[in-house]
Amino acid sequence: MFDGFREFDIEVEPNIAIHGVIGGAGPALLLLHGHPQTHVIWHLLAPRLAEHYTVVATDLRGYGDSSKPEGDEQHLNYSKRRMATDQVTVMRALGFASFFLCGHDRGGRVAHRLALDHPERVDKLMVLDIAPTLAMYEATDLAFATAYWHWFFLIQPRPLPESWIEAAPADYVTRIMGGRHAGLGPFSPRAIAEYQRCLALPGAAHGLCEDYRASRTIDLEHDRADRDAGRHLQVPLAVWWGEHGVIERCFDALGEWRAVSRHGVEGGALPCGHYLPEEAPDALFQQLTHFMR
Repeated sequence: MFDGFREFDIEVEPNIAIHGVIGGAGPALLLLHGHPQTHVIWHLLAPRLAEHYTVVATDLRGYGDSSKPEGDEQHLNYSKRRMATDQVTVMRALGFASFFLCGHDRGGRVAHRLALDHPERVDKLMVLDIAPTLAMYEATDLAFATAYWHWFFLIQPRPLPESWIEAAPADYVTRIMGGRHAGLGPFSPRAIAEYQRCLALPGAAHGLCEDYRASRTIDLEHDRADRDAGRHLQVPLAVWWGEHGVIERCFDALGEWRAVSRHGVEGGALPCGHYLPEEAPDALFQQLTHFMR
């Protein structure tokens, strides 16, 4: 689904490798995916972006064909700090000291942490359909908890959520993705089949759950430490979300991101739901190429 790209697997720690694809020419642009997906979310955008950038799209640890290490009691193996370091290591191995960065959903949370911990690596940052993790948890109400029920299901102790997902991974993908604004209509059957294949891999359900458990625990500790120390994003930031999604209904996205950024923040709602790269690829392409200059 990525004509002209080559695949890679780069070891970021002993016995832990990150899978991805790279193609194009020009400034480096790293694309990070969300739940319950893989780098394939970018299949409609990556070939077009490759005309302007050297595009790198990876599978986060625990997802896709990347390694799926066991979790630990503190969920450090899936902290956004650890997942961000994976991506810095990948980009360094590919020869990029700095790069443009765009993350959707879970990938946006990794991108946020990457830009905080490694500001010298990030030329510009774009996050898609999220508010900061700490702000979302602290503002949780009935409307948000009902819409994002999976946040609270996936953080339950092992093996409850893992066993349910492993019993029907294909069904989990279609119910999660098809249960939002646009249903399954915007998604390529090939993309859906790839998400289903990857979630059925050994360890994938556990990696997915550990990602969310980390966000509820160690990630919040890191975020609160940043807030207490007055650490803010130092890089130019753009934020886009779907006008038919939960972020639009439940949060002041621009306000929340301005509260954690030293720069002005630009962005707004695009005419779609949660999955911007697959529901509104043309609109997102225009915003990406306009901002990443």
